[in-house]
Amino acid sequence: MSTPNAENEFLYELQAEVEIELTQVEASHPEEVAGLPVTDWLFDPTDAEREEIGLRGLLEAVEVLEDDSRPGGHGA
Repeated sequence: MSTPNAENEFLYELQAEVEIELTQVEASHPEEVAGLPVTDWLFDPTDAEREEIGLRGLLEAVEVLEDDSRPGGHGA
């Protein structure tokens, strides 16, 4: 079983990784790519938008877990 410190470290690292991924998705500018002809696409902008939504949800979940794991948090 992990100790609270190990859990906090894991959540911190997970949050950092998710933020990096989110930055990369945002930098791809899917809204601009959608205006190009399909033959010019390097990626499907709808997939990029889906990924961004998923990453934002994951980031919010990590933040909730971090809050719950702090002393005085709202965890069970």
